[in-house]
Amino acid sequence: MVLSTVMVTLSGCGSNNASTTSPTTKPVESAKATEGAKAGGTKLAGDFEIQYFVGGYGDAWWKQAIADFQKQNPDLKIKESAGAKINDQMKPRWLQGNPPDFVYIDGAGSNTRQMVTDDQLMDITDWLKEAKNVDGKKILDLLIAPPEEYKPGKAFAVPLVFGSWGTFYDKALFKSKGWEAPVDFQSFMALGEKIKADGKMSDYIHTGVYPYYINGALLDPTIIAMNNYDTSISKKINTLEKGVWKSEPVMKALDKIVQIRDKGLIDKASPALNHTDSQSQWLQHKAAFIPTGIWVESEMAKDIPAGFEFGFLPSIGQDKGGKFVANPYTSTVGIAKKAKNPEAAKAFMQFIFTEKQSKLWAELSKAPSNIKADLEGTNAPALTKEAAKFYNSPNTVVAPEIVIPEELVTARNNATIALTKGEITPQQWADRMEEATDKIRAKEKK
Repeated sequence: MVLSTVMVTLSGCGSNNASTTSPTTKPVESAKATEGAKAGGTKLAGDFEIQYFVGGYGDAWWKQAIADFQKQNPDLKIKESAGAKINDQMKPRWLQGNPPDFVYIDGAGSNTRQMVTDDQLMDITDWLKEAKNVDGKKILDLLIAPPEEYKPGKAFAVPLVFGSWGTFYDKALFKSKGWEAPVDFQSFMALGEKIKADGKMSDYIHTGVYPYYINGALLDPTIIAMNNYDTSISKKINTLEKGVWKSEPVMKALDKIVQIRDKGLIDKASPALNHTDSQSQWLQHKAAFIPTGIWVESEMAKDIPAGFEFGFLPSIGQDKGGKFVANPYTSTVGIAKKAKNPEAAKAFMQFIFTEKQSKLWAELSKAPSNIKADLEGTNAPALTKEAAKFYNSPNTVVAPEIVIPEELVTARNNATIALTKGEITPQQWADRMEEATDKIRAKEKK
């Protein structure tokens, strides 16, 4: 499985920072206009509206992909509703039943699970089972991460962006210090002790203001590793299964955070820092490691010191001899249930889920997508290529994305930051989470 294209976004994270700069490298050749793209064998015409969020990945890929699609479908009148605040701007129309036809669900103010709960997205289960892209390949066969089942056996959105959390370091620094990048928790802790003894920097800095960084990059992949790499525990978390937060894999993962904390390896400033502040300090070598996402190179482009060389580890919580665990953060695309031109929306989906578009995304957005493609020979950044190699390695387990209700995300963030500060124990963390989950279950039953 070889990987490619688009990338991730969160409130307070990489792709929430609006950027619409043009690419500085020449992208791969875009798809040539052939016969007009068709869905259901009919020529596409009429109005067709696409909504997309513009964040850390910019809008260069969207502009080119839409322009190419327009060339193949000259009778379509395509409208782009886009920008850094587009989710909030379009919300009234979604609530009024007048949505765009096609939507990229990413950035602050958007949530695929919530849109499914609110019955805003079209059920594309049957169509997607056999849907082929414009190259004649089944879309489902090209995906790294499959569509999340927000309802059992149902598909409402397809992951377009495959962002991955991970632990990052400076390869150049490590070479100069003679440090080996850790391959498991034991070697991470051993190196941490060496860095601490050196006294020139902290071992691990994280974004206390946004605790989902440490959840996504450290806690979640460690839970999978502690479950003997059985990814089904992610589904138990997503379905809010009672008792899952107190299960053995979760408790073991929490204990590893406590070990890092109690060894004094977490930078003392972490709880007060946001994502860009912590990333800036890390770039200045005030800490050796940081949990974040692959968007970091693009997001911090203006602050990267000369000679800095991005290193990436999908996970650090696995025990000696274990596999890496890649914890994805996907951003999806879907078709509005009340779309006025659903055929054009399906055709656009068939157009963008191709290897060509995957490579184009990697170059223009400087991040990998959810579409399998070989990035060697492209102008994609070295970090994106390195991450792709991990995703395609038999020594890496790609976990399902954890998608929980927003209020539970908040509860987990608060519990994790309290744990890293030593204010609560792992058992109290689990108690908080079970209590918060019980309340959500009770609401969903009403």
